[in-house]
Amino acid sequence: MERVDLFIKNARIFNVYFKKFMDCHFSIRKGKFYYIDYKKETEFESDNIIDLKGKTVIPGFIDIHMHIESSMLTPLPFCEYIGSKGITTIVAEPHEIANVAGVEGVEEMILAGEASPIDVYYGIPSSVPSTHEDLETTGGIIGFEEMKELAKMKNIACVGEVMNYRGVIRDNNLEITKFIEYIKEKDPSYIVEGHCPLLLDLDLAKFLYLGINGDHTEHSLEEIKQRYENGMFVEIQEKMLRKEIIDFIVEQNLYEHTAFVTDDVMVDDLWAKGHLDHVVRKAIDMGFPLEEAIYCASYTPANRMNLRDRGAIAPGKIADFIVLEELEYLKVQDVYKKGVKISQMNSLKKEYQFKEKFYHSIHLNKITEEDFKFKAPMEEGEVSLRAMVVQDGSTQLKEEIITLPVEKGIVKWENTKYLLATVFERYGKEGSVGYGFVTGDGLKRGAVASTWVHDHHNLLVVGSDVKTMVLLANQIIEQQGGMIVGEEGKIIGNLPLPIGGIMSEDSVEEVASRLKEVRDGLLHLGYQHYNPIMSVGTYGLVVSPFLKITNKGLVDVQKGELVDLFV
Repeated sequence: MERVDLFIKNARIFNVYFKKFMDCHFSIRKGKFYYIDYKKETEFESDNIIDLKGKTVIPGFIDIHMHIESSMLTPLPFCEYIGSKGITTIVAEPHEIANVAGVEGVEEMILAGEASPIDVYYGIPSSVPSTHEDLETTGGIIGFEEMKELAKMKNIACVGEVMNYRGVIRDNNLEITKFIEYIKEKDPSYIVEGHCPLLLDLDLAKFLYLGINGDHTEHSLEEIKQRYENGMFVEIQEKMLRKEIIDFIVEQNLYEHTAFVTDDVMVDDLWAKGHLDHVVRKAIDMGFPLEEAIYCASYTPANRMNLRDRGAIAPGKIADFIVLEELEYLKVQDVYKKGVKISQMNSLKKEYQFKEKFYHSIHLNKITEEDFKFKAPMEEGEVSLRAMVVQDGSTQLKEEIITLPVEKGIVKWENTKYLLATVFERYGKEGSVGYGFVTGDGLKRGAVASTWVHDHHNLLVVGSDVKTMVLLANQIIEQQGGMIVGEEGKIIGNLPLPIGGIMSEDSVEEVASRLKEVRDGLLHLGYQHYNPIMSVGTYGLVVSPFLKITNKGLVDVQKGELVDLFV
């Protein structure tokens, strides 16, 4: 009798090729599926024989567009946790740490994830900074030569999301456009991921013409339709799970060109809801066929990234699979990576220590009340200013013209419905400060401060009273990063993030608990948003429409240029 490492009997597996569930025995040798015995006639010798008694087995889930740093966790605790949820492969795009520390930051993330119980591939950060040095200051810069070096590193799967989407269709001399041309000459099938909200018609065609043929960003139905009809691979994250989008995919049978991704998952949401498994469950609840949902979380993402050794339960494929306790809710019983239970791997015993400089990355002097006095171009009267409007349901900030009084040359914003937003350059390069104002569905009182600010991760302070803003800003400097919320001169929620100012080495549960305090604090202070943490974190994301703020000032995202705060 032939011998195998693992012999599983009486399973009901999901066959991705037929897109249906089928009864079988299956066996594993050297981390790969060996024989899928649909006739259930062949026996094997093994020290590990399991009778599943009809339980369902599906391929391990694969998330091909996500950012570990967005969880605020370092790679090991993050990967161990999502592995328990059935995610067995990820393609992480480390542009957040790259914005903080350049190529060295990417190298640290790769090293920190080596002991992970799941497979971690990486996208080459292609937009560091996300736009241009004239619009934002970052700790690291990744240009053409740096991208060439990163392409040589192990476990590199693709070019990460090209975020300067307006710039690349106008300027062929950008570092990223030169690199895409270079990498496509070497390998025409090389995967290049995109980021192109609002791009339509000829502009979309120009983007695709460059070879950037995947997108994961927030879209209207018309934008989604144009992406599919022009051959783009569409990656659906949670905020894109809308009825009209799901109905369109289902009606047009677009599953082959679709995958589910997470992009950014906050640690408290991760702890409470799960990861890619949550997105898949939600899609199914909203009408996405169950079999197709599993298919778009395993087989299509594997093919998209040319990871053709996984994504299916078939001979020769890597034995990554999930044993479900319940199929209906995708309730996980056990997860196997290369034929071994993830729960038995104990990866966290191999802790990784980041280089010392990553624990001391905030280079700012003490903040004072003077830093929040905003000068006007007149001594007395009123001024008209541009303000960013927070909108529940979106991370896009529209522009509104507001009027504020001026006394003795200073704009008087306290005790109004408008909050001051400031961004302090934290890398010790130039010491610049950007000023703006915020209104809409954001804070109504109090203050929030954060170095977790996509993508430049400078120090953002937004508030209604100077005393609290000074307190929060200095606390962040002292603890070398984090997100803090407070009111009336008191801190009501604080999550320290000492690794590069954007990550914590603590456990998932502990970081989730601290972040929930911050989230609850924001809600307590009147924040009205489906995800207030991400909303605050994207005030500075200058590749997301429409008006954003950096240490350089206000950025008109559509024009890709700085605009005067005064109108």
